[in-house]
Amino acid sequence: MILSRVRDPRLITVRRGGSLTDAHYQLLTLWAATCAEHVLALFENVCPSDLRPRLAIDAARAWVRGDMKMMQARAAGGHSMGAARPLSGAARFAAYAAGQAACVPHVAEHDLGAAAYAIKAVQSATTSEKARLAGIRERDWQRDQLPPEIRDLVLEDQQRRNDICWQVFSPEQSLRSMPQAADETPGNWFTSQSRITNDDRSRRL
Repeated sequence: MILSRVRDPRLITVRRGGSLTDAHYQLLTLWAATCAEHVLALFENVCPSDLRPRLAIDAARAWVRGDMKMMQARAAGGHSMGAARPLSGAARFAAYAAGQAACVPHVAEHDLGAAAYAIKAVQSATTSEKARLAGIRERDWQRDQLPPEIRDLVLEDQQRRNDICWQVFSPEQSLRSMPQAADETPGNWFTSQSRITNDDRSRRL
């Protein structure tokens, strides 16, 4: 479960009675797409010919550019989640992350769905002993990608919805303040697993 029963008006658009501006809505969507893309290789390594999660991430960005309608992006998200269902582990969670990112244009609060599933993907891709550190590392990386305009909003929302997001946004201790082994510095684990290519970066808005 990702969405809370009581919605935060700061994550509801002005048009629907909330206070979320279009500019901040777009930033939330792009951040969700970035979170999902960071773990996309964990799906593509298992299903290299299945383009549905990648197309879902592209759809989120296309909506921000004004090149795709909300319902089309949402449908792409549904297709990505369809790709996830028969799978297990990291590949499944990575596809769900992409699906959640494409659904942000429909409901802004899906942004944490993309982030949470991405963290679960990274945790599932390593050993149980390293899963906690991997999750913290991914969480901190995601937070480093937050634009300043929406940073406080997202961090407060993570605290509010942490319990229904498998508590992946806690503990609040950062890797930067934890003792680390030589192979556990921030970024080393994921960099060794996959990289976002220059072509992927050029497709971002």
